[in-house]
Amino acid sequence: MPTVPTEVVARRPPSIPGLIGLVTGIVCLVVLSATPVQAQGPALSPELERVRTALEKYHDPYVAVRDGYFSTVGCVYYPRPGGTGQVAYSAGGMGIHFLNPQLIGPAPDPLRPQILIYEPDGDKFRLVAAEWFIPLATGIKERPALFGQPFDGPMEGHEPLLPKALHHYDLHVWLWKENPSGLFSATNPSVTCGGYGYSLGADAPHFVPHPRP
Repeated sequence: MPTVPTEVVARRPPSIPGLIGLVTGIVCLVVLSATPVQAQGPALSPELERVRTALEKYHDPYVAVRDGYFSTVGCVYYPRPGGTGQVAYSAGGMGIHFLNPQLIGPAPDPLRPQILIYEPDGDKFRLVAAEWFIPLATGIKERPALFGQPFDGPMEGHEPLLPKALHHYDLHVWLWKENPSGLFSATNPSVTCGGYGYSLGADAPHFVPHPRP
């Protein structure tokens, strides 16, 4: 029997099963590399777990912008706790707020927060919390509550990113990042703005009276 030259053997195409296995392996590698790595986040009640699941798509800030959430640019942190006449913030970070004006109204929707909060992470943004934000100008009659929690406020707007006259109630929920100060605390000592070019230290806002009917 004549021998097959080695250069011919080297050029022989792979078998069909081998080719299928090779392609399958490549596809698996591509899919795994494209899957975003997301933090597990804190343990939540079933109600809040549903909220977190509904908002998971906003780990991609481009999706948030497409849905009407726009960045207020500054990464806000509070180096001092709130004092007399101020909202009782603990010292800590808050992050970068993406506000959706179309969602503002007098009644909070559990699945549609007006604000998404991101923490700078190198050259990326990491989704860490959601905020429900209700200005007094919506005509709200009394302090709102959601998830069994009363909102903070009413308070002044957070200058310089919001006008001081934008009096409002708000409620923060740290759905994706553990908060030593509590799940519903407005600030989180684990959030940092260091290294971000638009870090903004601020004082806790002052309380304002709720208008009488």
